Amino acid sequence: MSLSPATLGALLAAAGLLLGSALVVGAVFRRLGQPTVIGEIAGGVLLGPTVLGALVPEVHRALFVAPAEARVALGTLYELGLLLLMFCSGLQVRSVFGPGERRTAARITALGVGVPLLLAGAAAGRVETEGLLGPAQSEPALLLVLGVAVSVTSVPVISRIFLDLGILRTAFARIVLAAAVLEDVLLYALLALAVSLAGGAHSGGGGLQQWLGVEPGSAAALACHVAATVAFLGVLLGPAPAWLMRLRRAPAVRDANRTALLLLWLLAASSAAVFLGIAPMLGALAAGIAASREGEDGEAAERAVVEFSLAFPVPLYFAMVGLRLDFLGAFDPSFFLAFLAFACGVKLLGTYLGAWWAGEPPRSAANLAVAMNARGGPGIVLASVALDAGIVSEALYTSLVMLAVATSALAGWWLRREVERGRAVAPALASGRSAEVGASR
Repeated sequence: MSLSPATLGALLAAAGLLLGSALVVGAVFRRLGQPTVIGEIAGGVLLGPTVLGALVPEVHRALFVAPAEARVALGTLYELGLLLLMFCSGLQVRSVFGPGERRTAARITALGVGVPLLLAGAAAGRVETEGLLGPAQSEPALLLVLGVAVSVTSVPVISRIFLDLGILRTAFARIVLAAAVLEDVLLYALLALAVSLAGGAHSGGGGLQQWLGVEPGSAAALACHVAATVAFLGVLLGPAPAWLMRLRRAPAVRDANRTALLLLWLLAASSAAVFLGIAPMLGALAAGIAASREGEDGEAAERAVVEFSLAFPVPLYFAMVGLRLDFLGAFDPSFFLAFLAFACGVKLLGTYLGAWWAGEPPRSAANLAVAMNARGGPGIVLASVALDAGIVSEALYTSLVMLAVATSALAGWWLRREVERGRAVAPALASGRSAEVGASR
């Protein structure tokens, strides 16, 4: 099925403007020392209802609202960008950690997730959900999303901050990234559960549950989802890397394009996740983690996938996140400030306690806490997935995106200040190893 010339023209114009705005504004933010993702979102905001829609509403409508078929095609690019973003995040998992680093990362993860989830659960009863619920009207799903929102950490954003500061190869960076990966796998699984709960209340279900005759939204559907998620992650994070290695050595595919094989693996894992009733972004993340362990001979293909993703679908995805933000009609500044203070407070507390439990000195524990408070891409993915699933309202979506942006900017500012003042950010591990901030600059 092909698009009409008018629809194709509208699609190309909208995608071109979004990508161009994301790249230009992203470059400006990068020069200002801020994460590129914030600029890419800001580029989308300029074309959304807040700026272009308010100044020239007929142009905004003609480009991004009226052409229905073009909007569907643009939505497909949006979903592709999300899957590639998650896949690339998973591909970053290849570091080897020493015993002290593993222990520190595990304890930071345990309390950095556990404390925020517990405190968010305790505060849930005092929150008026009427203005926060989306069309699915699922309070359990909403509470899960809020718990994930205050707990999540961004691997891509914090990696970029470390790279810009010249500390990516320090023990500090390795611990933060290890803990962030562990957190993200756990929290994305919770987000997939929230999407399943909302789907049971908002749609007719499908895939494996429909094939098994499980009633959507029932206790059996929840048990089926949890079992499918555990089995799916168990396979992809367990035997799947060895299977991929053997497959790549098979005569039938030995000479095949490695980049194409990686993308085929992404599509297969994401399709399997959809059939099992799991959010496809979790399948893409797990597929990336499995592929990241293939060895050095796959690095060229991985670089090709990452370079393509960061050049087109991922900036386009973040621009469309910004395009959906409406600061004039769907933003409550007072709620956002209270939410920001609570989210930062519980995440900083949990991570600091985890670092203290691992034997870190106060300054190192504080730096770890601030770094883990950056929500960046995962926080934005959380917001967009929750909005698409009908879990959150437009107003809460805007606050969730702004929470990710604000905490990422805060982490970048704090760590840059520590570097410029010549202070050590590397933890004093139990093994006695430490590294200075500027060692690899």
